Amino acid sequence: MTNKPRFDQLANSYDELLRDPVRDRFSGKESLFFHRRKCELIRNFFRNRKVDTSSFRYLDVGCGRGELLRLLQSDFRQGAGCDVSAGMMQHVTGFETRVQDTPSSIPFPDATFDFVTAVCVYHHVPRGVRPGLTSEISRVLRPGGIFCMIEHNPLNPVTRLIVSSTPVDSDAVLLNAREGRELAANAGLRVVSQQYFLYFPQVLYSHLAGIEALMKRIPFGGQYALFSSRP
Repeated sequence: MTNKPRFDQLANSYDELLRDPVRDRFSGKESLFFHRRKCELIRNFFRNRKVDTSSFRYLDVGCGRGELLRLLQSDFRQGAGCDVSAGMMQHVTGFETRVQDTPSSIPFPDATFDFVTAVCVYHHVPRGVRPGLTSEISRVLRPGGIFCMIEHNPLNPVTRLIVSSTPVDSDAVLLNAREGRELAANAGLRVVSQQYFLYFPQVLYSHLAGIEALMKRIPFGGQYALFSSRP
């Protein structure tokens, strides 16, 4: 996300560059497996709190090609995306999209959105820029709005292996959940939920989803999710 020309150059071959033998075995070569898992996790967060999101405005920061926006389209009144790469967003249709001039700027007015996601974005953002990005996310959230950060878990050795061998992650600097919590707190956000997920590959997950739900506090899942609210 941080290098606009780089991701513009990757846009047309993005799917192929994501291919990795270990990643493909985990997802069963189902291209949307990882996006579906995130979609399920987000829906469960709101469902468990009995929150009706049908009137919400939703922003996906670093939306890329818009896969998550499309999967969550029916959950929110309106969806929008932003990214530093116009080339990636040329594949997004049916949503308002805006180009970020810099990784730490979000081109929407204050208090515009009820829900904001940043999915596997922060590890592409230099450490010194991450606080500014988080403050921008807080700025565009309405009071009471929710921010969901999803990131690779550096404590998982399989995750580190996949990231190290994936061309699109050649600039990745992974961050752990503690750093994510600190970024949220320093931006004035209150963390309300943290969970790890992606313990099991696609072929097993359909049978072991209940077990994975019980493991959500064990810090060895392939990724983690932090939900925080703006007071």
